[in-house]
This record gives sequence, structure tokens and C-alpha cells, in this order.
Amino acid sequence: MGFFKDMKSGLSRNVTFLGVVSGLTDISSEMLYPIVPVFLTSVLGAPMQVVGLIEGLAEATASFVKILGGRLSDKTGRRKPFVVLGYSLSAISKPVLALAATWHFVLFSRFIDRVGKGLRTSARDALIAGSVDKAHWGKAFGFHRAMDTLGAALGPLAALALIHYMPAGKPDYRFIFMAAFIPALLGVGVLLYFVKEAAAAPKSPGAAAAVTPMSADFKTFTVLYALFAIGNSSDVFLIMKAKTMGFSLTHVILAYTGYNLVYALLASPAGWLSDKLGKIKTMAFGFLVFAAVYLGFAAADRPWMIWALFALYGFYGAFNEGIAKAVVSHLSAGDNRASAMGYFQGALGFLTFGASVLAGFLWDKVSPAAPFVVGASCALISMSALFIWTRKKGFAF
Repeated sequence: MGFFKDMKSGLSRNVTFLGVVSGLTDISSEMLYPIVPVFLTSVLGAPMQVVGLIEGLAEATASFVKILGGRLSDKTGRRKPFVVLGYSLSAISKPVLALAATWHFVLFSRFIDRVGKGLRTSARDALIAGSVDKAHWGKAFGFHRAMDTLGAALGPLAALALIHYMPAGKPDYRFIFMAAFIPALLGVGVLLYFVKEAAAAPKSPGAAAAVTPMSADFKTFTVLYALFAIGNSSDVFLIMKAKTMGFSLTHVILAYTGYNLVYALLASPAGWLSDKLGKIKTMAFGFLVFAAVYLGFAAADRPWMIWALFALYGFYGAFNEGIAKAVVSHLSAGDNRASAMGYFQGALGFLTFGASVLAGFLWDKVSPAAPFVVGASCALISMSALFIWTRKKGFAF
């Protein structure tokens, strides 16, 4: 009952409508996410190493722009302009993808999309933190992740519905890419009319360009969390594992939708729980689930295992991703929070680039199980290091 009783107190107007915007944008993005790797390999003839390269470069681009966008947002004291521009670029990338004749077009579309994501993410997360009291940061970021992931669950279902009405065995990928532009455009409209700029952090006269330096605790947390990111490659490798098990495109989409539904249902309760029990402790559970899921993907030899593992994977997302942003909020100040979000997520994104390229190499040169074994090992190492550090520092959040 406690969860339902005080949920409203952590959900301001901005948090609510930013959740709606993210939900609509993720409907658009996730209509394409499980389809693009199949489109690349089956239609454009790209090898798995190219799939890993595209995903890695896309995330590296987002990572660099997250850092730049966060610093600019803090220096100007503005959040909303960066959020609007970022979501707009991501919307534009969808019709560009429909023009793809070679994998290079896909790379260009992903580049535009990730520039947009980089511009908006740090400023948006700082806007969320600035719109609610710090006692509810876990809940606010959990709600945002829930809405974002609900869109991620509905997106593949929308794509599946479109495929259902296409000739059997001949899905029109380009039509789906164009259809994905509609919810993205609606998201930009909601953002423009319903989300307000948060009050800027006070600055001393003549110090408009100065921001508070990053704390030592923030840097330590980022380094320890990065140990996990070294093995956290793109989810396209989970999708391609399902394909190697004989999953059809429809089954891939349904399995990925199951993951997102579990994630969406649990993200808000997980965020609320992190406010009550402690954020690092709650994240530790997410790391354990991640390790178990990746080891499961490494060993899976029956299709039913893939269904179960995708569902279990939703627990990891709910108990990790939004909560990590709440930790960053605690370890940063009001005038450097967008920069902190940018540095944290940017560093992880650069590591995702390396992890994805490494995973593609391991898949092709060692075995399809190798990327998952590496990922599980990195999760356990990071979890242990964070737990020891937290106990030593005696953090109460």
C-alpha cells in the first residue's frame, strides 16, 4: 500500500509528461530495434561484425554528444531547448532509414538518431531531477523508465501488427520505418506544449559559464559501474541469439516485447524500493539478474529458454538503469547535474561501443556463447566492487 500511497508525491507535471514523450519516442524506436539487425543481415547482406560496428559507433556518437550536451546545458542553465532538439533529430532519422540501399545508410540514420539522443538525455535527466524532491529521485527515474519501456514494449507490437497485414514472408521494412515517424513526431508535440523549463540553479554574478567540479565520489561510482559496461554489449546480440535458435521475426519481436513488458511493470516499484532500501543495494539485485541471464544465453540450446531469459532480463533493467541515474543525481550538484549525467552515460556509451565490437568479434571468431560469458563476469565484478565501496563510504541513499 505504501507504494501506491506516496507515488503521486514524486510525479510532477514535468516528470509525467517527459514520461509520455519518452514512451511515444520509444514506440517509434522499438518498432525498428528488433527489425533493423534482421534488415541489415537478411536484406542488405551485412555480416554480424558490421551489425556490431554500427551499434557500437551509434552508441559512441551518443556518448560524445551526451557529454557535450550536458556541459552546454549546465553552462547555459537551460534544459528544454536541448531536449526538444534531441527528440526532433531522433524523429527525423526514421524516414532517413527508409532510404537505405546499403548498410552505410543505416549507419547514417543511426548517427542522426544517436546525436539526438545524446543532446536530449543529459538535459532531460537533469530536468527530471530538478522537477522533484531528492527523496523521490528513485521513484521519478523509475517512473520515467517505466513509461519509456512501456513504449519499448508497444513498439514491437505495432511493428508486428503491420507485418501481419503484409504478404507472408515478405515484410515491407521500409514502410515500417516510415510508420515509426508518426509516434516520434507526436512525442515532440507533447514536449513542446506540456513540458516546462525547470528553475535554473542559482549562479553568482559573472559566473554564468562556471559549474561545480565533479565530486570524487561521482568519479569513483562511474569507474566502478564502468567495469560492468565493459561486457554490456548491445541487445542486438540477444536478438541474434534468438535467431540462431530458429526464432522467426515474429517470435523475436514477441520475445523482445516480453522483456520490455516485464521491465515496464517493475521499473516504478523498483525505483520506489530503491528510495526505501538504498539504491546500490537495489542495483546489486539487477547485476545478479544480468549475470544469470547472460550465462543463460550462453548455455541456451532450446527455444523455451530464450523466452524465459528475455522475460527475466526485464528484471535487470528495472533494478538498474533508472536507479543508476538517481545515484548520479545524489553525487552531483544542481549546477553540474546535466554534466554529471553526460559524463556518466557518455563513458558507458563509449564502453558499449567497445563491448559491441568485442562481442561481434567473439561471436564470429570464438563462439556465439563467448560474449555472454564475458558480460556475466563483468557484471559480477562491478557489483562486488560497488557493494564494497558503498559499505566503506557508509552512503545512506
